[in-house]
Amino acid sequence: MAILSNAAFPCRNISLKPSLPCTTSRPHCLLRCSQQEGKEVVSPLVWSLGEEVSKRSLLALVSASLFFVDPALAFKGGGPYGQGVTRGQDLSGKDFSGQTLIRQDFKTSILRQANFKGAKLLGASFFDADLTGADLSETDLRGADFSLANVTKVNLTNANLEGATATGNTSFKGSNITGADFTDVPLRDDQREYLCKIADGVNATTGNATKDTLLCN
Repeated sequence: MAILSNAAFPCRNISLKPSLPCTTSRPHCLLRCSQQEGKEVVSPLVWSLGEEVSKRSLLALVSASLFFVDPALAFKGGGPYGQGVTRGQDLSGKDFSGQTLIRQDFKTSILRQANFKGAKLLGASFFDADLTGADLSETDLRGADFSLANVTKVNLTNANLEGATATGNTSFKGSNITGADFTDVPLRDDQREYLCKIADGVNATTGNATKDTLLCN
């Protein structure tokens, strides 16, 4: 057994390996006795106390850094796409049809011709996103945010937008809103006027007429 300084060593004919001496700069070396060429040799086993503390501090710093993720990677929502980043991305033509994407963050993303048909998008954010030509038919968009979004030429057939937000210069020009439910969606007067001109049909899920939900009368 080899013990720290000021203690006896039961090993006989002890000598230190010259490559790793225990000097005053390494006062707390742990020593190991071994047999080499018939002689019991004592060799340093680990770093000095100061080096060990430094190593532990470095490992703690590296471990802690794993908890701080780039904010761009933190925007996640529900469903199979929940582990992917969908904010500020070019997702043109992507197929999200039938998926559960509750509270998914699509802020500032390019979603031209993306397919969301039948998707559950409750509380999803499309803030300042470009949805030109996207398919949002039969989607559940209750509470979704379309503030500042480009919703031109979008298929909103039978979509349920109850309680959604469409503030700012959100544009629905050229979109198909047949059967869409706009219950409790705050709209500017010019937005409402435009949508009322093209409103038609009854929502297959809620049973509400599109014109009635837009308060066209």
